[in-house]
Amino acid sequence: MTYRSFGFAVLLCAIHFTAAVAEDAGSEPQVPNTTFRLPTVDGKVVELADGSAGLTVVCFLGSECPLARLYGPGLNKLAAEFESQGVRFVGINSNLQDSTEDVREYAKQYAITFPMAKDYENKVADQYHAKRTPEVFVVDEQLAIRYRGRIDDQYLPGRARTKPAREDLRIAIEELLSGKPVTMAVTEPNGCIIGREKKGEVTTDLTFTKDIAGILNQHCVECHRPGEIGPFSLTDYDEVIGWADMMLETIDDGRMPPWHANPQHGEFSNARHMPDADKQAFTDWVEGGMPYGDVKDLPELPKFADGWLMPHEPDVVVEMRERPFTVPAEGTVEYQYFVVDPGFEEDKWVTGSQVIPGNRGVVHHCIVFIRPPDGSDFRGIGWLSAYVPGQRFTMLPPHRGRKIPAGSKLVFQMHYTPNGSEQEDLTKIGLLFGEEQDITHEVLTLVGIDQEFEIPPYAADYPVEGRVERLPNQGELLAIVPHMHLRGKSFRLFGKHETDREVLLDVPQYDFNWQHVYELAEPMPLSSVKALEFTVKFDNSKANLANPDPSQHVSWGDQTWEEMAVAFFEVAIPRGKKDEWKRDKKPVDPQVREKEIQEFVATFLKNFDKDGDGEVAWLEAPLGFRRFGFRNIDKDKDRRLTKSEVEAAARQKNRF
Repeated sequence: MTYRSFGFAVLLCAIHFTAAVAEDAGSEPQVPNTTFRLPTVDGKVVELADGSAGLTVVCFLGSECPLARLYGPGLNKLAAEFESQGVRFVGINSNLQDSTEDVREYAKQYAITFPMAKDYENKVADQYHAKRTPEVFVVDEQLAIRYRGRIDDQYLPGRARTKPAREDLRIAIEELLSGKPVTMAVTEPNGCIIGREKKGEVTTDLTFTKDIAGILNQHCVECHRPGEIGPFSLTDYDEVIGWADMMLETIDDGRMPPWHANPQHGEFSNARHMPDADKQAFTDWVEGGMPYGDVKDLPELPKFADGWLMPHEPDVVVEMRERPFTVPAEGTVEYQYFVVDPGFEEDKWVTGSQVIPGNRGVVHHCIVFIRPPDGSDFRGIGWLSAYVPGQRFTMLPPHRGRKIPAGSKLVFQMHYTPNGSEQEDLTKIGLLFGEEQDITHEVLTLVGIDQEFEIPPYAADYPVEGRVERLPNQGELLAIVPHMHLRGKSFRLFGKHETDREVLLDVPQYDFNWQHVYELAEPMPLSSVKALEFTVKFDNSKANLANPDPSQHVSWGDQTWEEMAVAFFEVAIPRGKKDEWKRDKKPVDPQVREKEIQEFVATFLKNFDKDGDGEVAWLEAPLGFRRFGFRNIDKDKDRRLTKSEVEAAARQKNRF
């Protein structure tokens, strides 16, 4: 059973999902009335009344809820499968913020074949005590609820299995059709809180127009506005009051706005923080009845540029390929790599870059690398630019530039996450160039990496350490990018000095869905830093809801069910001066080191020499290793790594 990253979770600035944790079968809450009669979006009426034959599956759905979107096609399949056995499905939208047209568009987009009804004033949702979308109820011929809860356990908070481990709804229907009691009659639904009509008197002086709109403009509207990555907009009052309870839940939990650095260590120019005063104001407004206020107090919406956020149009735009890539409606899409020749006949110095996804709804993240021609004067791993949802565009500091050697190719690493319907994407990158004579510092990316680890089964707090021990004495640190996969738990970076270590970045709760670039507020000189050392921790236990399989030993790999322990470092070094690189090696016993070297070589060949010829060919190596180290080890450039080449590379390392 495998999990993949789940794109809708990273698209939200004010919504996340609760865990889908199955409860023990329990007694069903007494519902006084399960009957209803509602208008459907196609102008008809659907009802559940005395005398109804067979089982009825009542599905509470939301037009903008990402989970409801993902489950739409699956519910269609179940409805078609059980129709011949007298089971009917009914979709109900009880959200205050969803209009009839919204419901109609949802049904059209996801080709819903069963009736979709609008529950005005959420009366039916109240009858059923429905809490979230999607949430399903199976009602028998006596109008008794026999099952309530989730559809299955495929989708978790920000994660998804490639297929469910338990299909709760299907199992309940099959058991009832067979005359058996439902094994697990109640499960906890996961998804978006139903946006209900608010009743009762107003008890606050805070208003949307004077107090709340400005807070949302500052912290949420960047993502949640028409045409942006948020699946719904928070620019108007009707939407906000419908999503208010969901927003309050995520703000209270500290999940939104998305930022994961511990504020006690380091200052970052791109940090997202909602002050406690703003959180309290929003809470008081929601609990006080959410009054609108006087329209004259409504602030203007922030001005956002469409498309490129650069100071001017890019000098060059490069698309990942000539035609769009098709992203399936569901399932797992492994990392895609597209190699493009931009046709640069001379060296280019990049001062600003921006990646724009062609389809933000399915692009989880994109990294663009530089692949220089063999023999070119090039340092670093080739990182050029990246896109993650909500990441802001920034220029390099003045007189800093990243070199693209003449003849280089660009490699687009694409991570896609299906969203319930087949989509297409054509991502592109825009580049701004500086004049070579104006560039005083070259920006390059260093990498700290540990590939020689194995996480034991069920380990809840497994540490792996890495370091960058070779640093430019005259360089300066600009940004930090930690990277792990689904078992990643925490990350802490230290700057090692002569007598102590300083915490430069602390990420106590790492989240794979948010690939943050932590940009330092001020460049940090590396003259007094002997090494950059980091510790990552992995959670391979059952308590990690995103864990693909806690019973497995987990080692390095490209795919999300494998793991990585990597940190990227953006560093600027002065041009025109002799390179002065320092190296801080840890003392190692020679005999211990020799044993580690031989074990490393043997393990490397065992893992990657698939045809057993004693060498590792280019196509035998994992994609991530090709990107991070193959070319450096392949000294004769024949795209094959011999035992002697691997051993020579191993001897250059300080430890394994």
